[in-house]
Amino acid sequence: MDSKSNHSSPVLTDPIPINKSRLGIHSNLLSYPQSGGSLSPGKHKMTPRKKPAKLDDVRSNGWLDAMKSSSPPRKKLIKGFNIEVPADDIDIAYHSWMIKYPSALKSFEQISKHAKNKKIAVFLDYDGTLSPIVDDPDRAFMSDAMRSAVRNVAKYFPTAIISGRSRDKVYELVGLTELFYAGSHGMDIMGPVKHTGSDDGHPNCVRSIDQEGKEVNLFQPAREFIPMIDEVFRTLVENTKDIKGAKVENHKFCTSVHYRNVEEKNWPIIAQCVHDILKDYPRLRLTHGRKVLEVRPVIDWNKGKAVEFLLESLGLSDRDDVLPIYIGDDKTDEDAFKVLKEGNMGYGILVSSVPKESNAIFSVRDPSEVKKFLKALVRWKRLEEA
Repeated sequence: MDSKSNHSSPVLTDPIPINKSRLGIHSNLLSYPQSGGSLSPGKHKMTPRKKPAKLDDVRSNGWLDAMKSSSPPRKKLIKGFNIEVPADDIDIAYHSWMIKYPSALKSFEQISKHAKNKKIAVFLDYDGTLSPIVDDPDRAFMSDAMRSAVRNVAKYFPTAIISGRSRDKVYELVGLTELFYAGSHGMDIMGPVKHTGSDDGHPNCVRSIDQEGKEVNLFQPAREFIPMIDEVFRTLVENTKDIKGAKVENHKFCTSVHYRNVEEKNWPIIAQCVHDILKDYPRLRLTHGRKVLEVRPVIDWNKGKAVEFLLESLGLSDRDDVLPIYIGDDKTDEDAFKVLKEGNMGYGILVSSVPKESNAIFSVRDPSEVKKFLKALVRWKRLEEA
């Protein structure tokens, strides 16, 4: 691979497939058998529910605890240290925490030594990693300086954005054709074509042509869930419309309910609303993000699987001379950190200004330090090639 060449440039609208891809996943990826049990939205009626009278369900199943854990109070229990510290003392705890998760910037010499003579692949989350966390997710814009840093990284290393947002939306926010994009937590990937291997004819992976005339793989392991997700989205919009501050987003293969701007006293109500709706959809599950409830298909797929898929597509899997680096800030990024850590494949870098347990190896405090790290990678690579 020419380290300076730009990589194939995927477009973000679904192209017309021209033939089956050689890459794909097998039917056992689904947690439920594919035969029987139609996913047609006609079965469930979009009936608005009244505000729940009882909130026992979400209290007993731990949903409320999970929601509160994504919004640290003035005092925070620091996992692994068995201490509770006031917010004013959080820096002391953070520096102690960094013994276990050292700064990727201060550890850059160690990282670069390990990277010598290896092919680096860079994977990036978007919200909280390339852009700051903001009250309105529609206004989570990355800076021009960050966009420039990401563009320069992509000149030297294959680079992908793996986001919980829809693929189209994250491309709209990033706006770089040099990258590969995986939306909906990796359930919607526009990636490179691998030209070796047999054609297994999997319907969820198809060969397509982008706007620049290049072949790409469009991989959507949860394609059959689209009607169901769309129905749940509409139901959630209807049933949360009276909860001030609630915002529902449709990410095509999953849907999210943001409660960042909802008063904490109303969190049980919004949680119970989601719980009641999911009772009718046993093939969907709830996951927790940063002040967001996310409804996703019950399939064996996540950001970690997306990293493995993209490495395979790039011809970089099962090799000793490859160093994947994944940078993210959310719980959903832990699946990717875990894949890299358990396989001793590369480095996970957690973006966090507060101590928390993680499968990552290193840490940075915020998006500004992510930008510094990306710039350091580019400088190092240029010196290597000088």
